[in-house]
Amino acid sequence: MEYAPVLVVAVIGIVAVARLAPKVGVAAPLLLVLLGVVASFVPGAPDLNLPPELILAGILPPLLYSSAVSMPGMDFRRDFGAIGGLSVVLVVLSAVILGVFFARVLDIGLATGIALGAVVSPTDAVATSITRKLGVSSRLVTVLEGESMLNDASALVLLRSAIAATAVTVSLWHVLGSFVYAVVVATVIGVVVGSLNLRVRAAIPEPAANTAVSFVAPFVAFLPAEHLGASGLVAAVVAGLVTGQGAPRFLRPQDRIAEEANWGTVELLLEGAVFLVMGYELQELVAQAREHGGSALPAVGLGLAAIALTLAVRALYVSPLVWWLAKRAGASDRMKERYAQVTETLAADESQGPRIERRRRHWTRRTTRGLADIDYLVSSPLGAKEGTVLVWAGMRGAVTLAAAQTLPQDTPQRSLLILIAFVVAAGSLLVQGGTLPWVVRALGVGSSGPPENDPERAQLLQALSQAAVALIDDPALVRRDGTPYSQRLLDGMRTVSVRRAADFAAEEPRVITDQMLELQLAVIKAQREALLRARSDGTFGSGTLSAALAILDADQISAELKGAPTDD
Repeated sequence: MEYAPVLVVAVIGIVAVARLAPKVGVAAPLLLVLLGVVASFVPGAPDLNLPPELILAGILPPLLYSSAVSMPGMDFRRDFGAIGGLSVVLVVLSAVILGVFFARVLDIGLATGIALGAVVSPTDAVATSITRKLGVSSRLVTVLEGESMLNDASALVLLRSAIAATAVTVSLWHVLGSFVYAVVVATVIGVVVGSLNLRVRAAIPEPAANTAVSFVAPFVAFLPAEHLGASGLVAAVVAGLVTGQGAPRFLRPQDRIAEEANWGTVELLLEGAVFLVMGYELQELVAQAREHGGSALPAVGLGLAAIALTLAVRALYVSPLVWWLAKRAGASDRMKERYAQVTETLAADESQGPRIERRRRHWTRRTTRGLADIDYLVSSPLGAKEGTVLVWAGMRGAVTLAAAQTLPQDTPQRSLLILIAFVVAAGSLLVQGGTLPWVVRALGVGSSGPPENDPERAQLLQALSQAAVALIDDPALVRRDGTPYSQRLLDGMRTVSVRRAADFAAEEPRVITDQMLELQLAVIKAQREALLRARSDGTFGSGTLSAALAILDADQISAELKGAPTDD
């Protein structure tokens, strides 16, 4: 019961900050870190001796899993080359350069310096989520979140190898082999767990029980991976990616809606707790440094220097990356010509047979996907401005502090090293996170809202309406028992579908959609008020009223989801 008041106050603080942050124009993580620092100096505030494993093994797996579930798998695949480079090559470069810097300045061994470099190198998934609310392109958000979800594997493998190298000699091939093993085994486990997660939940019809299974999925992936010496965090991410891709096929709409709502609450509390604890630990870290004859001032100076060095290394890496992405997009015409040649070859081939048909379908799908990828790269370019945001948004967070606390007790100047890691994490959040909205506005890469006219959205909705018309007109369409549908019902459904297709093809589809949403919500509001009057009068039974209210709630959820703005 000792920590019960702390938990209550923490939840109230997290909710209050979530409500206050949009009004004051400051990202919630920044306010939570500051709130945690202030709370740590309150007289009588209890000591929170939280083991670093609580964050690395208890909080990060569900947060990364949840982010992966909502990650657009198609966009992740399209930019996997960039994401992989940022997650592996950049982490290794940063860790080695920072390791040399720390070894020279602090007079510690190179292995210990690289261990600290590995600690402060990876970006934080929770911290980079700040960019999601700034209106930058969804492609930029995908790259940032994909990088932060995967780079922990590189950093932790480097950290383990560097710690081992302080006692024995570790070869480069050993480090490389450890990394490949950690990623491959974790990927296999994540795919298996994600597939089982979908199939088990598909057999559970109750939304509450269905969502409960999703709560343990990240740990089911994390624990065996860690037991086998692989990356549990990568396993949780892969399980989330598999789940997110397969959810529309395996899970019912009510299951997905319940999962999204419940996981939204979990994310809010866990993310808030991470930043609160991060700020709350400052006083204790300073006290530990003083106990060992040190001072906080050197840690502040070295931490700020490390932030500047990480930004410099990141900028030097991102610059050629952005050039390569632009060159890749610039080759779109040549790639389209190649796909056109493939299409012509397929059309000219009059061969018959099952094998030929399978090959033709395979190449048709591949060509369609390739052309769509090209259109995506051209329509969502990552130029110099986006590259600047990509550099500045690479913030560190609680992972850095938790990883630093896993350094062995006999590490030279351990308290100072942990305090430096805190300064890097908190400093990058406050400096980069605090100025990121200004950077986005100054570069003009953000948007204030959804586009007034979204041709792609209208085109998709029109295709869906046309698919509905095609099904209704299919002579083979019958009910489950084999009997035909009422012709009156089919005519009515066809009229609605044709009208929707015509509306979505109009010149101003966004305006029409907004009007439709506004009218639907007004109608639902009037119906709900009539239902509440009937409940007050007592003219209908409670069961009938509850069933009617559930229908209205479902209609409103459906209407609001259809009218939700796009990410871009």
